[in-house]
Amino acid sequence: MGATTPLRMGESTLVVRTDFSDDAAWAAVCGEMSKPRKFGFRANLDFLSDRQYEGMTADALVALAPESHTFFFVVDGRALTDPEQPVLVVSYFDSPPRTLRVIPSEMWSVENNLSIGNMDFEEFESSAGSEGVFRGF
Repeated sequence: MGATTPLRMGESTLVVRTDFSDDAAWAAVCGEMSKPRKFGFRANLDFLSDRQYEGMTADALVALAPESHTFFFVVDGRALTDPEQPVLVVSYFDSPPRTLRVIPSEMWSVENNLSIGNMDFEEFESSAGSEGVFRGF
């Protein structure tokens, strides 16, 4: 079935939970994403944990995203089970939407730079490892 409620996005960048198999892992990933990092920078995030989005794909979530934003993060099964906790970044500025994974300690860089247009999604893609995970510059 899937959600029909549009994603609510405020001033901060949205993090959507799509896997509900492990509440402790969700809390751990959220904690890692929220920590201040290099030079005190941190990702500005709003967390959405609502079962109506359970199991949804990036494309399905994009269909519910407002045009006023250009990207969001997804905490899916891989982010909850992989030791690096690689969170999915979904950019829908271009069509079709593009995805990349980022480890929580580098989310500040992706979120801060994409939010203000200081860097393009391509710059993070080109700096990602061969498996599509951005671990920093």
